[in-house]
Amino acid sequence: MSSSDGTNETSDAARRQRRRSNTLLLVLAVGFLIFGGAAGALYYALQPVTLRIAVGPPGSDDQKVIQAMSEAFASESRTIRLSPIRTDGAVEALALLGAGKADVAVGRGDLEMPADAQTVAIVRNNFVVLWSPSGLAGKSSKRKPAPKIKEIADLAGHRVGVIGRTPANAALLRVILNASGVEADKVAVTQFGTDQIEDLARDPTLDAFMAVGPLDSKITSDAIAATARARGEPKFLAIEASEAIALKHPRYESEEIPPSVFNANPAWPDDKVETVSVSHLIVARKALSETTVAAFFRQLFAIRQAIARQVPRAAHITKPDTEKNAELPVHRGAAAVIDGTERTFLDRYGDYFWFALLLLSGVGSAGAWLRHYLNRDERGENTSHRKRILAMVSTARTAESNQELLAMQREVDAIIGETLECYDDGAIEEEELAAFGLVLELFNHATVERRAALQASNLEPARGAAGGHSFTSRR
Repeated sequence: MSSSDGTNETSDAARRQRRRSNTLLLVLAVGFLIFGGAAGALYYALQPVTLRIAVGPPGSDDQKVIQAMSEAFASESRTIRLSPIRTDGAVEALALLGAGKADVAVGRGDLEMPADAQTVAIVRNNFVVLWSPSGLAGKSSKRKPAPKIKEIADLAGHRVGVIGRTPANAALLRVILNASGVEADKVAVTQFGTDQIEDLARDPTLDAFMAVGPLDSKITSDAIAATARARGEPKFLAIEASEAIALKHPRYESEEIPPSVFNANPAWPDDKVETVSVSHLIVARKALSETTVAAFFRQLFAIRQAIARQVPRAAHITKPDTEKNAELPVHRGAAAVIDGTERTFLDRYGDYFWFALLLLSGVGSAGAWLRHYLNRDERGENTSHRKRILAMVSTARTAESNQELLAMQREVDAIIGETLECYDDGAIEEEELAAFGLVLELFNHATVERRAALQASNLEPARGAAGGHSFTSRR
């Protein structure tokens, strides 16, 4: 073999080695890319979702409940975390929800809600409590108290003191008056802050009082007690039209105040009183993910009792009624958990799995094509090697000596080594290796036949010479 042939073989080997190195680097790069993408997707999927929840005013029971809820969510490995946003009140909290600056908000059900707001949970039910004073406080008269206002119809031409400065309370009183046949314009309303209970009780211009809150509300109980001390025993006013109000205004419900709920002796009230209630709600935007709301709902009711030990008012948190035709629908995430129709993991992400499989299949096909493209030179060399061996088959059949056959065999041995290296590197497929084997078998048959022929031709002269010598000896 000439030096130029040796140089060519060395350069070919170096070129093949570089190609194998590049292919290996490409495979490693694709592998790292797929692994990095999968790891990133898993990290993102396992990250807790933080919901911005608007609540107010500061220091209120709602704010305390949400703060305790946020701390409970953060103290454990939870899917959902809360980021409370303090507002001046429920109206401002709902405004933030409508503006997209909050994901969840706490607000009263009869306030103006954003168009896409939906119920997640009921924080509490606020009952309307209406009462009038007897006017006999501090008097020793033995006669039974005779309050000036005995029923809602008597409120016309009088003034009502409403606890709480929210416009929703005054609006609710107008709804009650209109449903009870009283012109709302004929009833004067004065609103007091929750810190002005004593002022309300001592105001002589007030003929009746109204509070809206839970039945165990300290504000309501303190207001009834304060007016009793200043103005005499309370007369609780029944809202006889409560069912009609609930039918016309689905945001309100017909309820009853049980006896002695505000005081045992004397009993306040002394009998059940018909009234209406309005819910304080946790609402979310309709666009908020069903999975996220379902997870939030499950977490909330899983820790409700733990929160109630810190903030007793949390015990009032209840599930909304999904069967009720409410004005504000229940969010599909909460409804799925309540009704037991929540989709499983495969139901939610089955399409993504199929897409991932298709994507991986596509990546595999692309990788196979790329490998096929990068190995085109090796395949070209393999084809030329087959042609070279096929050409040597004809040459082998006409070789003049075993030395020529041996030289061709050495060349074929080198080609076999290169071909096997290409196969191990994946540069050629089994079909190409099978074709190479057929050509190699032809070459082997040709060399075997030619060696046999050369050996036979070498034996003929030897036999002739041996026969002539014997013949001469005999003579």
